[in-house]
Amino acid sequence: MRVFERRESEVRSYSRTWPVVFSRAEGSRLYGVDGVPYLDFFAGAGSLNYGHNNPVLKRALIGYLERDGVTHALDMWTAAREDLLETLEEKILTPRGLDYKVVFPGPAGSNAVEAALKLARKVTGRQGLAYFGNAFHGMTLGALSVNGNQATRSSAGISLPHTTELPYDDGLGDVADLEELLGACPGGLAGTAAVIVETVQGEGGINLARHRWLRELAAVCQRHGVLLIVDDVQMGCGRVGPFFSFEDAGVEPDIVLLSKSISGYGLPMALMLIRPELDVWKPAEHNGTFRGFNLAFVTGAEAMRAYWSDDELEKSTRAKGERVAGGLCQIALSHPGAGLAARGRGLAQALRTAGGEVASRISAEAFERGLLVETCGPQSEVVKLLPPLSVTTGEVDEALEILGASVTSALARFA
Repeated sequence: MRVFERRESEVRSYSRTWPVVFSRAEGSRLYGVDGVPYLDFFAGAGSLNYGHNNPVLKRALIGYLERDGVTHALDMWTAAREDLLETLEEKILTPRGLDYKVVFPGPAGSNAVEAALKLARKVTGRQGLAYFGNAFHGMTLGALSVNGNQATRSSAGISLPHTTELPYDDGLGDVADLEELLGACPGGLAGTAAVIVETVQGEGGINLARHRWLRELAAVCQRHGVLLIVDDVQMGCGRVGPFFSFEDAGVEPDIVLLSKSISGYGLPMALMLIRPELDVWKPAEHNGTFRGFNLAFVTGAEAMRAYWSDDELEKSTRAKGERVAGGLCQIALSHPGAGLAARGRGLAQALRTAGGEVASRISAEAFERGLLVETCGPQSEVVKLLPPLSVTTGEVDEALEILGASVTSALARFA
């Protein structure tokens, strides 16, 4: 590992948590160069919903490469791009009664966030943006301006004006105060271009917004001409059950942001879905060299065909999510007084602990036992589980057993 320490920047993070050189991956497992397997309940931070080297997607990708399919074409029309758009329309949008135009903003979720903020201001002529406490939307400058973590925001190195933080749904308060809160933003509702929200805050600690809170937020935005942007980068593509995380709430955002698992194979791609009347861009007004990565189009289209032609994956994800949630609740009940609590939706599940040191110790103990789980939350006090949606029930039970032993061992250190 000396070359990593000698040549790679100190900005690296995950490799510090899991100091292994990985060489192979299949399904829900990663393998070190020494052959040691690790059960992966991190899944590329939600980029591998269909597992590592999914055989269905791999065959489609290899076949495309062997046919000398176009790899790079910026925003030129290609057969792979056509297939992606037609499949998105047929398998995702039309069955849900959704009518969105598609913007290819660049390869990462933060590209989609930047494009959304720019478009919202262009469409409305307003400058203000509202976001929520503990939100995470990316690390580029515009995305940082709507992040709800002060330490993350401060990495910008400059002030981030024209944005206002609002309190995220606490599951208890009255949803009717959203209009008052938005009205208190600088410039008021008339000066606010958009509200950006995650229906489940991933990096923020697996915080869940109530469906009625989301419906009221959408209603307030609609009444006042404020655009509603749902950041579905981590929680979309089936992570919480349905393809879009907002479906159960019955809302229809003005703008939807997708990345991570939209390519299906871990290849870089992001999409911004916008209501047709918002498509006021001039040619090349938002662009980027890698907004046409055709290999990601191939696997993304194949993933939609393979897994979203029916509701089997959605049902499976909900059932496995309940299994994980039940296991986490049992772990919490086994340690009364330790400050543990389970939370989550679908296969975005978490165990809240008494603090960051405890959560980090649990993650470390799990790693020593062959399980990868990361931490999240404002003080990294939450242990987060994001397994591939293709995880088996046997692997779920294996992970819960490892996690239970890891919690017991970690808590013993703080006794």
